[in-house]
Amino acid sequence: MLSATRPQGRLVLLWILLLFPLFSAAQAVETAAGDVDVALITVGPGEEVWERFGHNAILVRDRATGAARLYNYGIFDFDQENFYLNFARGHMLYRMAVSDPADDFPAYRAEGRWIDEQDLALDAAQRAKLVAFLDWNARPEHAQYLYEYFTANCATRVRDALDLAVDGQIKAQTIAGSRGFTYRMDALRLMRPEPLLMLGMDAGLGPFADRRLSHWDESFVPMEFMRQMRGVHLVDATGAARPLVARDTLLAAGHLPEPPEFPPDWTWQALGVGIALAALLCGLARLHERAWARVGFGFAAGVLELAFGVAGVVLLALWTLTDHISAWRNENLLLLDPLCLLLVPACFASLRARWRPSPLAQRFAIAVAALAALELFLKIFPAFPQDNRLWIALLLPVHAAVAWSLARPRSA
Repeated sequence: MLSATRPQGRLVLLWILLLFPLFSAAQAVETAAGDVDVALITVGPGEEVWERFGHNAILVRDRATGAARLYNYGIFDFDQENFYLNFARGHMLYRMAVSDPADDFPAYRAEGRWIDEQDLALDAAQRAKLVAFLDWNARPEHAQYLYEYFTANCATRVRDALDLAVDGQIKAQTIAGSRGFTYRMDALRLMRPEPLLMLGMDAGLGPFADRRLSHWDESFVPMEFMRQMRGVHLVDATGAARPLVARDTLLAAGHLPEPPEFPPDWTWQALGVGIALAALLCGLARLHERAWARVGFGFAAGVLELAFGVAGVVLLALWTLTDHISAWRNENLLLLDPLCLLLVPACFASLRARWRPSPLAQRFAIAVAALAALELFLKIFPAFPQDNRLWIALLLPVHAAVAWSLARPRSA
């Protein structure tokens, strides 16, 4: 028996001696990766359009040397091939990059944006796991990702990396709660300084943007993720809990106005504008015998129908030809209706003194108004959750006025 086991023992010992350097190297890498401090960096909104939502990054600082690395998932390039086409199709590529905070932080300060640092109470194994993932993700072959405004951006990527390091404890504590906000509400309040862009975004968002968000979902907004992190606790193997954020430090105070807490509600203002436009169109149509009224009605109605129709074609293209999931099934197609383009010739033809709308034009006008009224009726059903009250209030009176103007009886 002994003579049989001794060669086996020597073989095992030989394998241990051969593999020992590998085990030692692996342990050294893990120890080095764990010998760092990790912090969540949040940067407040800036003045550029792409800065309105704020920014998140992960700061890793070596305890021995003090050297710091900033892992940033918000890098994009206007000069990349087919940038604008990819943007329109929903195929925009972002990437992760590693930079020196000594270079980035002064730029944020110069833009007037605040900077907050939250030191994270991760243990050595969690720090090592996070750094290994970030370094893997920073490699050129892994750095790019398909950007999506609400579900894959600089904040959600940071959130997911940190959640991976703590084995899902962040998601477990934020997935259930909600403050009742939606993607649309956050987008509109953050884009409030750009009113035209805000309205365009509101018109282009479909029902995907109107579901109530958990705290986890709402962490697509960097500032919201920063706030959520303050309430997360980590539980270790013994069952002891500790706050994830060990220290919260404002590194720089911003001097730009903070975004509002709630989105604007302009429904009543939109209704007032819609009724005013409807009254104007009806009044001009009644005075059609006068040249100035014909010109006013023809150009006003023609330009409006052209704008509505073109907007409808854009909404239809966003739904059917792109991967912008937040633009699919947009109920505003019943208000910004491509059928409006068929009314443009009739509206401009009304510039003639003896003009009479064709029966076909009258039917199209009535159909457009009926579809707009249908959208108002659909709001009573839970299957149609899109919050487009503003557009109903603005456009339904206008469509009704055009339909009345084209279909009203006329003297011979």
